[in-house]
Amino acid sequence: MEGSNSNDQNKAKKGLEGSGIDLPINRRANLKSATSDDDFTDILAHIKSSSTPAVINYGASWYVTAEFGTFPINGNSKLCRVCSQILPAFCKLSNNFPKLTFVYADIDECPETTQHIRYTPTFQFYRNGEKVDEMYGAGEERLHDRLWLHS
Repeated sequence: MEGSNSNDQNKAKKGLEGSGIDLPINRRANLKSATSDDDFTDILAHIKSSSTPAVINYGASWYVTAEFGTFPINGNSKLCRVCSQILPAFCKLSNNFPKLTFVYADIDECPETTQHIRYTPTFQFYRNGEKVDEMYGAGEERLHDRLWLHS
């Protein structure tokens, strides 16, 4: 029965778990990861109906599309270079700003709901259910300053 689990073992992890990066542990329970279009739609609806400030980090994995489906390269999801540089800081900062909701959305895992994103990483900031700011690119200090501003 060894072969019966091979499909389960080959399924790629999604979201933050599938990043392939050793990420800091979130101790505040304010970090979410959207792993599908439906999941992201639910998270976004919650953000838009909440008074809690939120930040969404749109990142990108490297995937290969074949005629029978889309698969991560080498069986693992790999983030783009810039996205992989800022993701650990994003997770770390989630511990420093407990009143903010942090969301990671991979544009390859949520293709329908992230079509409007043109650059990765893109950070969108929400307050009282409305998008109030947007930031492109990486930079831990820049991100920290924006989080402080919107918290």
